[in-house]
Amino acid sequence: MKAIITVVGQDQVGIVATVATKLAALKINIVDISQTLMAHNFTMMLSGEWDAEQLSFAAAKTALDQLGQQTGLTIHIQRQELFDAIQKL
Repeated sequence: MKAIITVVGQDQVGIVATVATKLAALKINIVDISQTLMAHNFTMMLSGEWDAEQLSFAAAKTALDQLGQQTGLTIHIQRQELFDAIQKL
């Protein structure tokens, strides 16, 4: 399965490491990543992929929602299929 994950929040030390550690624990591979700061706000977008037989999209979303609550970050995950469909329009 492929997904796009976005992370937004007030800048703090270790955001990339925290998110990457959670993704590694879930066995989600980071294929591409981009991050920037905008007026003390951290933004990151990444493409991830994993074996859907080992981890459902719903389980990945739940784990990332929990991480967002624990860290004060807004973390969204969307299926890559959505972006692929939009590009075909």
